[in-house]
Amino acid sequence: MRFSILGPVEISDDDGPLAGTAPRHRAVLGYLLLHAGTVLSADRLIDAVWGLTPPDTARAQVHAAVTAIRRVLRGTGTAEVLETRPSGYVIVPRPGQLDSREFDAAVADASAEEPEKAAVLLREALTMWRGQPFADVNADYVADARARLLERRLAAVEHLMELELSLGRHREVLDELSAEAAAHPLRERLCRHLMLALHRAGRQGDALGAGRRFRRRLAEDQGLDPGRAFVVLEQSILNDDPGLHLTPSPPRPAPAMVRRANFLPFDIPDFAGRDDELDRLGAASGVVTLAAIDGMAGIGKTALAVHAAHRLADAYPDGQFFVDLHAHTAGQAPLEPEAALEVLLLQLGLPAEAIPSGLVGRSALWRSGLAGRRVITVLDNAASADHVRPLLPGATESLVLITSRRRLSDLDGIEALTVDLLPARDAVELFTRIIGERAHAEPIAVLDVLQLCGFLPLAVRIAAARLHNRPRWTVQYLAGRLRDQKRRLTELSTAERGLTAAFALSHQYLDEDQQRMFRLLGLHPGHDVDPYAAAALADTTLDRAEDLLEDLLDAHMLQQHEPGRYTFHGLLREHALATAAATESEQARHDALTRLFDHYLYTARTAMDKIHPYGAGQRPVIPRPDTPLVDLADPAAATVWLETERANLIASGSHTAEHGWPLHTGHLASILRPYLGHAHQSDALAVHAQALQAARTCGDRARALTDLGWECWRLGRYTEAITHSQTAVQLARESGDRLLESRAHNTLGNVLCRQRDYPTARDHLETALTLCRDSGNRIGEAHVLGNLAAVYERQGLLDAAHRHLTDALALHRLLGNRGGEASVLNGLGGMHRRTGSYEEARAHYQRAKDLYHDLGYVSDQAETLNGLGDVARAAGEPARALTEHLAALGLARDHGNLPEQARAHDGLARAHQARNDTGQAHAHALQARELYTALAVPEAEDIAELIRELAP
Repeated sequence: MRFSILGPVEISDDDGPLAGTAPRHRAVLGYLLLHAGTVLSADRLIDAVWGLTPPDTARAQVHAAVTAIRRVLRGTGTAEVLETRPSGYVIVPRPGQLDSREFDAAVADASAEEPEKAAVLLREALTMWRGQPFADVNADYVADARARLLERRLAAVEHLMELELSLGRHREVLDELSAEAAAHPLRERLCRHLMLALHRAGRQGDALGAGRRFRRRLAEDQGLDPGRAFVVLEQSILNDDPGLHLTPSPPRPAPAMVRRANFLPFDIPDFAGRDDELDRLGAASGVVTLAAIDGMAGIGKTALAVHAAHRLADAYPDGQFFVDLHAHTAGQAPLEPEAALEVLLLQLGLPAEAIPSGLVGRSALWRSGLAGRRVITVLDNAASADHVRPLLPGATESLVLITSRRRLSDLDGIEALTVDLLPARDAVELFTRIIGERAHAEPIAVLDVLQLCGFLPLAVRIAAARLHNRPRWTVQYLAGRLRDQKRRLTELSTAERGLTAAFALSHQYLDEDQQRMFRLLGLHPGHDVDPYAAAALADTTLDRAEDLLEDLLDAHMLQQHEPGRYTFHGLLREHALATAAATESEQARHDALTRLFDHYLYTARTAMDKIHPYGAGQRPVIPRPDTPLVDLADPAAATVWLETERANLIASGSHTAEHGWPLHTGHLASILRPYLGHAHQSDALAVHAQALQAARTCGDRARALTDLGWECWRLGRYTEAITHSQTAVQLARESGDRLLESRAHNTLGNVLCRQRDYPTARDHLETALTLCRDSGNRIGEAHVLGNLAAVYERQGLLDAAHRHLTDALALHRLLGNRGGEASVLNGLGGMHRRTGSYEEARAHYQRAKDLYHDLGYVSDQAETLNGLGDVARAAGEPARALTEHLAALGLARDHGNLPEQARAHDGLARAHQARNDTGQAHAHALQARELYTALAVPEAEDIAELIRELAP
């Protein structure tokens, strides 16, 4: 039985950790073990675990924890090590049972030995560390205790490195020393060891560079200069002092030591999340020999690989090796396979003079050296499959973990693991582990910061580190700084690392065409692209665009959430845009976007011609672009394209309106009007508002105002509808555009009919009808006939109303306008309801509903459902009326259709009244009145009368 605190707090036996302790139990156990042999009172345990704010149940929880720990120990036959004394509790582990004591003893023994044996003892001691001390414990005492233990470990590492350097083994420890120095950048002794090792390895420039970085970091973070020993060493390296060089000692001869060689970097103490990935790598252990971890820059591939390797180390007792291949290391060329093999062979224990000089010989020796052994090797930061292929073992039970920013799909038999962004919960855990209790005080602001970091681990770490080093900052203040898109990437940078540098290195290793495609994609104003849009941006063929997109996907410069659609991580998008601004000329950027907008305009026009062919003559003519064309074979394909690209089309309209393509904006709004107006009214309103903004430059205000007035009418914004339409009538009349003038009169007629000003509404609609007939606008004529019928009906002119509806229906069917047909069927349904022909009314409404459903006109279905509800109520079926009106209310709310929301509440109020449910009737009547009042329509008085009837 063993106790562990140098990692997760555990009680284990030969079969592994023992279950039975909850997190609070382990908090108590950890503190007892930290003070093993000392009697601790319950009050002291309470203070240690909860600090100044213990819960009322703290004493009971301590007692429960001791009971639980004793129960687990009883199962091992060692319950006596935990004793209850009159003054408290004490745990007295036997020799060899507590890892921290064993570690301290080994370090003490090493201090009394000669260097060779001392190095062996220290390496044995460091294998006892399994990560962050008290890794799974959240208690008040943990932070200080963890810091003290980590300091002891770091002192042992520094002593070990000093011994290894004294023995001339600078090459063997260089990777290990680099990793430790990077993890502790303010540790002067480690930096001195690294500088000496680099210098002895013939890398004087790198040695001095490491010193400069340490000086800068020390000055920025602590305002200090290095000590005298550092200055002396730096000057000696600069002068290439012969006294710094030693003759390498023979490699460690002890076979047992070689079998336990561990060259893995230190496992970062605040590693968080990645449980699924670790489980997959754990499951792969013993099954596969190769596992590749790929992902975008900053995603945490190395941290995951090193953490997994430490966790799996016991399964590979013959050694744990690590080499950084530097495929994406700033200021350093990738490590050639021949040089990487030299590092690995030295780690394996071969003397330098026994290592062949060529790649083939070294590769063969590496494979033979692994034969019959179980080792785990991390090949970090690989450029490609060819980069690591010579480093792979032959037939072996060893495991190789490879990290790369590219998918290494060319390696046979490899288990590929693509690392995605951190889930929100894991990101919160990582952020909290770095900044501590401050995260608990501002949980919403923490989520804001994480979202602004795009849940990218490197960005989260940098943001948290900035906050940790600035105690006066709040989390919300940091979030505010990150919201500034122009400075976000700068904020997420430090003197030693940053997102811009990481992304730039990824960009550097793309070929010229891939780099250009990456930059141009950053110009795209929307969220994602397909190969056609990418081809337009880059002015290339469809096949070439698709190949480049797939290359960028393999390099993790793009993401793909569905086949054929490519998008950026938000921070990479900002980098791509900045790179384009710095690399592409203004004219090149303008030309690329013009090709993109031409592509969207032409394809949108083609799609609308497939769906609404009867309106083709009223749409602007768009020249065929030179870029690849989307094949829209039928209306279904056209509808799919419009739905898929809708967000991009809206974003393009906004961009063209604000950045100098006003004609594109106006044409796009005009083309999309019939599509957006029936199913996506908020988008329609945005597009037509953009068109009006652009019209101030290109002069087509009449069209923009006409379209905007119509959308305001549909949404119940009647005052705006009248203002826009009246101005449109004047502008259209001045320009002689009868089509636009007729449409603006039609809108005014509809608004005034809604406000029960029937004579004026009739004047506008009859004017609109004359204009349509004079100009040959058959589509407009059909629509106006239907709208005039509604006015005639309300004036009691039923024969005229029926005649107009019949004519409108025939004309819509002749033109193939199924949406117009559905609108007329609604009108016929209303007429039959008023004359008591309920079955005919229901049949017309049902046919209209089916047509709207087939067309995808969701908002219009609310009007039909309200009509069916009115029929049911008039026919004495209040329960059926409730069903129809409730369905109408849901659709109207979803699409912001205020008139139909008001009508639905009105119908629900009257249906509940018919069922004698006065309370529900009154509630719906009040909501109807509120909406009618906001719409400024006469129905507000009608419903007020009902409210008076329902009053108790």
